[in-house]
Amino acid sequence: MKRRLRGAACAGAAMLLMLSCAAGAAARTGATEALAPLPSATGRPGGSLVLSNETTFTRWAYVNQIEPIYQQPTTSSARVARLRWSTESGLPQTYLLLRESWDAKGREWVKVRIPMRPNGRTGWVQRGGLGAFHLTHLLLVVDRQQLRISLYSDGRLRWHAPVAVGKLSTPTPAGRFWITERFKIEDPSSGYYPYAFGTSDYSTLTDWPEGGVVGIHGPYYQPQLIPGRISHGCIRLSVANDNWLAEHITLGTPVRIV
Repeated sequence: MKRRLRGAACAGAAMLLMLSCAAGAAARTGATEALAPLPSATGRPGGSLVLSNETTFTRWAYVNQIEPIYQQPTTSSARVARLRWSTESGLPQTYLLLRESWDAKGREWVKVRIPMRPNGRTGWVQRGGLGAFHLTHLLLVVDRQQLRISLYSDGRLRWHAPVAVGKLSTPTPAGRFWITERFKIEDPSSGYYPYAFGTSDYSTLTDWPEGGVVGIHGPYYQPQLIPGRISHGCIRLSVANDNWLAEHITLGTPVRIV
């Protein structure tokens, strides 16, 4: 059985990749992430704690049940979205968790980043809508001016490499995002070989199939143009650097594009 990854905002025709079951399994398990021990909290009305600083510690979760996402931590607030089970490629959706709070009735709320247009949306969902919390100490930074990608662990630079990003007419959107998908590309002749990562970033191409998700992947047949500004928004790496990245990041890794 194989899956197709669609809708990444990359150069060429719409991204349609044949993917193995192993890739889907890796995305579901979240590779090496461990369940996160939370700081002590009373849970009393008005209580609050930070779940992620998106630099040295970041928590994320799968969906447990579909719930509305509100503008504020109260059911009387405006609804901004709903949790969703799947990504555009049909894999389990993850949400990056920012803060936990308790309302006047003692109900537990979680502030999440929302993978949707426009980029940067946040909202509050009741705790029961989310599964177990996972924790990572990684941060991936993409510098569009320096054309460089850097991986930090506990705030310390661990690795960096040159990248190609969106061209001037279709730039890679800046902001705070996270890794939502991970695919191993088995076919060396694919432009996305050896790995493709989906992010919660959406491209400037509003008519792109499946929403225009910005991906991180191999050189798309043009390794000689890395570093450069050549894509429709996706971030391209050499084969060697794409391989290295796949071995060292997991789902839920925050991605900061500057």
